Amino acid sequence: MKEIQMCFCVTFLFAFGIVYELSQEPDCFFFCNPISKHFLRPKDVMSQGRSIIFLETTDHLQPSPLVLCSVESAARVYPDRPIVFFLKGLVNNTFPDIKSSYPSLFFLSTMKNVFLFPLQEDILFQDTPLLSWYLQVNTTKEKYWPYIISDAIRLAVVWKYGGIYMDTDVISIKPIPVANFLAAQSSQFSSNGVFGFQHRHWFIWDCMNDFVHNYNGDIWGNQGPYLFTRILKKQCNLTNFQNVEDHVCYNISFLHPQRFYPIPYETWAKYYEVWITKPEFNHSYAVHLWNFMNQREKKNMTIGSNTLMENLVRTHCPSTYRFELHKTQLPQNKTS
Repeated sequence: MKEIQMCFCVTFLFAFGIVYELSQEPDCFFFCNPISKHFLRPKDVMSQGRSIIFLETTDHLQPSPLVLCSVESAARVYPDRPIVFFLKGLVNNTFPDIKSSYPSLFFLSTMKNVFLFPLQEDILFQDTPLLSWYLQVNTTKEKYWPYIISDAIRLAVVWKYGGIYMDTDVISIKPIPVANFLAAQSSQFSSNGVFGFQHRHWFIWDCMNDFVHNYNGDIWGNQGPYLFTRILKKQCNLTNFQNVEDHVCYNISFLHPQRFYPIPYETWAKYYEVWITKPEFNHSYAVHLWNFMNQREKKNMTIGSNTLMENLVRTHCPSTYRFELHKTQLPQNKTS
């Protein structure tokens, strides 16, 4: 009896401590002890196949406001699901200095359902057709290597764990209601910027096989959206969308372009313009901001600009907006 009482007391004190810590945090969206999440592994967090997955395949560890917004908006739209951000530049010895050296990453790590993990390609590719390709490819001769490796990793991680992959220029608006889906960029063309599949789904396996057998690094997107489109067309007869209705083939939903691409890539700059009447995006689960198209002009979210981009961040990523607003209000270093 005493052992049972002691066990009960310990459990009660532990639960009380959690409740107390949460009560001290004015915004329950944030986690009280972010560094403790460092001790978790991807398989600990992603085992249920419900993760929302983001990637950073360069060594960059200072995410832009758009990246912060992508992660935060997903964390808010999917509060009961882990938001997993794999970063190539993140290593175990980065974590002790994350608060002082990488304030943007620390900001993300404080969100209670956001988890940051080092990106280890060789581990992710194990037990997939991609491993042999990865061990043989000469990266120095690959013109589009950052995009190719990203295309490969997103396939491997969704195959291994299941869940939803999103590019880091996607702002979530409301939950995606289906588990197995592709995002149509047009009636006959699939994007790979947002997609979701259950653990070890046959479609992803077929994509990985095609990735290796039909590899051509000289064609941009051959292992990305063109790959998804090839595999989808082998299985499904793609017809033009009627109204805003999705297509379903086998157990895969091919979601209407309005779901993620309400503004097409030809007019991507509209996100950085001031709109007299703000779009509602009533048919969209998220909006893709075409950051690849923005590489030359490097348009950013500007506080006080009243652009569509600023309004999207302010509405769907209020913590990111406050974080960026705070940075603009910091005193500037004086130079003599």
